[in-house]
Amino acid sequence: MGKSLLWVVIGLVSIAGGILALANPFVASMAATTIAAWVFIFVGIVEIVAAFGAEGALAKIGNVLLGALAVFLGVSILQHPLAGMLALTTLVGILFLAAGVFKIIIAFSLEERRFFWLILLSGVVSVVLAVMVFANFPQSAAVILGLLLGIDLISNGVSLIAMGFALNAARKMA
Repeated sequence: MGKSLLWVVIGLVSIAGGILALANPFVASMAATTIAAWVFIFVGIVEIVAAFGAEGALAKIGNVLLGALAVFLGVSILQHPLAGMLALTTLVGILFLAAGVFKIIIAFSLEERRFFWLILLSGVVSVVLAVMVFANFPQSAAVILGLLLGIDLISNGVSLIAMGFALNAARKMA
């Protein structure tokens, strides 16, 4: 079973992490905020280092400034995690709203109407999620990132387990 068992085990760990995140969404939101802060810092440092390889003074300056901004953002979030959580929740709400509106526009612009309702439904769900985030803001900031993290971990876990079983089945057929 080898690699397929590894996929299943990783999937089970992901599901367990998702359940833990759903059991305590505030702690999971804080963890997601901290991880995001460290990602900003890492990306900023990489951007600054990459600036030295860029051609042209304007490209170098631009890359250094963007990198420094990302590092500053990451450090600021680490220093003020609750404010960072509010900012990230606002961003998530805006992304839900933008994605929802975009999907609704796409649904109505499709010449092929076969998938109209699925795309429209997906867009409406995204808009409803945005409304839910903003309707209860800032209280929603305390849990929304943790809930999304938990749901994503469970979803990824299920897909990893399915991939493990599919890999095992494909190996048996070969």
